[in-house]
Amino acid sequence: MSNKIKFITNAISNEQLLHLYKSMLKPRLVEEKMLILLRQGKISKWFSGIGQEAISVGVTAALYDDEYILPMHRNLGVFTTRKIPLKRLFSQWQGKRNGFTKGRDRSFHFGTQEYHIVGMISHLGPQLGIADGIALANKLKGNNKICAVFTGEGGTSEGDFHEALNVAAVWSLPVLFCVENNGYGLSTPTSEQFNCENIADKGIGYGMESYIIDGNNIIEVFAKVTEIAESIRKKPRPILLEFKTFRMRGHEEASGTKYVPQEDLDFWASKDPLENFQMFLKEENILTEEIELAYKEEIIHEINQDLEEAYAEENIISTKNLELDDVYKHYQFKLIAPSENKNNIRFIDAVSQGLQQSMEKHDNLVIMGQDVAEYGGVFKITDGFVEKFGKERVRNTPICESAIISTGYGLSVNGMKAVVEMQFADFVSSGFNPIVNLLAKSHYRWQENADVVVRMPCGAGVGAGPFHSQTNEAWFTKTPGLKVVYPAFPQDAKGLLNAAINDPNPVLFFEHKALYRSVYQDVSENYFTTEIGKAAVLKQGAKLTIISYGAAIHWVLDALNNHTSISADVIDLRTLQPLDVETIYTSVKKTGKAIIVQEDSLFGGIASDISALINENCFEYLDAPVKRIGSLDTPIPFQKDLENLYLAKNNLIEEILKIYNF
Repeated sequence: MSNKIKFITNAISNEQLLHLYKSMLKPRLVEEKMLILLRQGKISKWFSGIGQEAISVGVTAALYDDEYILPMHRNLGVFTTRKIPLKRLFSQWQGKRNGFTKGRDRSFHFGTQEYHIVGMISHLGPQLGIADGIALANKLKGNNKICAVFTGEGGTSEGDFHEALNVAAVWSLPVLFCVENNGYGLSTPTSEQFNCENIADKGIGYGMESYIIDGNNIIEVFAKVTEIAESIRKKPRPILLEFKTFRMRGHEEASGTKYVPQEDLDFWASKDPLENFQMFLKEENILTEEIELAYKEEIIHEINQDLEEAYAEENIISTKNLELDDVYKHYQFKLIAPSENKNNIRFIDAVSQGLQQSMEKHDNLVIMGQDVAEYGGVFKITDGFVEKFGKERVRNTPICESAIISTGYGLSVNGMKAVVEMQFADFVSSGFNPIVNLLAKSHYRWQENADVVVRMPCGAGVGAGPFHSQTNEAWFTKTPGLKVVYPAFPQDAKGLLNAAINDPNPVLFFEHKALYRSVYQDVSENYFTTEIGKAAVLKQGAKLTIISYGAAIHWVLDALNNHTSISADVIDLRTLQPLDVETIYTSVKKTGKAIIVQEDSLFGGIASDISALINENCFEYLDAPVKRIGSLDTPIPFQKDLENLYLAKNNLIEEILKIYNF
């Protein structure tokens, strides 16, 4: 390998060449200062991009300022080239309020709409799917914009990399997938990460153009990316770029570089992108000593001055209420009343109506999922939607739950709404990471909401077996930042679904499969909304409170219809997060006894939390222990008799009578 960088200016003006040089110099000088502060104990951690500045600067300079970039740990040059004030970056790294996350996240784990940057999460992979969503929104808007997303060679081993590139290729999305191949994923060399010669070779499998670029040659990076970006703006499509480079320091400073052979360090030191470019510019009489000195003095002055301002900024003082207040984006629910004109329809029809009327109301709403287009979904809920709304807004997806949820988030970032259908709620496990680590934490971390509804066809009772029958709401009620809705009746299903789509926060919307075609109700014809977070009292009684939701509420009603002597309040929660504790407490304080019924297996379900809340807040009113009723702590069996044995409804009335007569 030659260590000589060959610069070909490609008719780039001297002014632009100097701008590129200064743009690389700035993050290098900032980093050198940060490393000093790290040794002094004034910052806690640092991920160095020294030796890789040409990629961050070159890609950012090639894009328009209003085109989104999704950087990684070592892409300081993205932030400085987008002209983010250093004092804001310094405040971010010190956890001060003038940063971007109110002290809630560190380093480059933040985004900013002002500068069209979406920061990374440590799980890496979902970032690529976000770029798909941003690009899809650009394509639907017809604005001829692209976006660029960064990952490292280590990130290309994740399943999300495959999913995101596959979706982008199938949908011809205008995305630049920028892979910084710096030789090591922390300490693991590329030879232990993948077995192809080049990451760019992977593009062949996706039917995608790909290029290898010298990541240490700023002119090559800038010129090639500029050319490619302009081509994509004219003809939307994804392109995979592999930047060959090297990380001159450890994964983060504590890691060191002892695992790197000295000859490799020496070779790449000789290919330093800044020093080589500086030498070239001086040889070409473009950069003088005076200009170089002036640039350094200007940048060092800015660094020192902005650091002083960041140090002088007061530490963040918060309260529990302030922290809780930022978990969700503030949203003023608008009640749209149901009409008196009603039709007797099934649960499944109510869901379909809600979706259709929401699509008519929101022209920026996109539905995505496996087989949801011409086929209408496996339950036929979106049957006929393609004819009404077109394939651009009703999109079949590959089997890639993780990437599609991340894509939904990207749509939200770029000003659109998304409804993502899990074919079965069980399959959400393949998309668990972006729900709980991306959607749920987004607003709390950097005040960016996630306008995404994930539809969850769920539940047992239809002989679907262990992989298609879970009611797994407890996976998500535990996660701050998510809303969890679980209607039991058609009217509620329609009104709550409309409300969920209006809500700018992420909502898991559970729809019980056994109710789809078995439960009928008179449902209002018009578009209407039902408030999320409000339970419904279905029956009034004096001696017992029964709390339930989903299919289990029908078990309760059936049991009480067969035992009319039981005087009980029956509460249909409808929403599990946020939970309507006021309605629960009011009823329990009146009756003195409480039972919580869930279809989910007993241990670790939401019934446990409700029981604890009642004990903590209504203990002095209780005349009996709070009773939880749930299904067996086993996977859900297929065979009918075994499934009936599993479900809690079979001994429901006996358990109710025990507490009722306590």
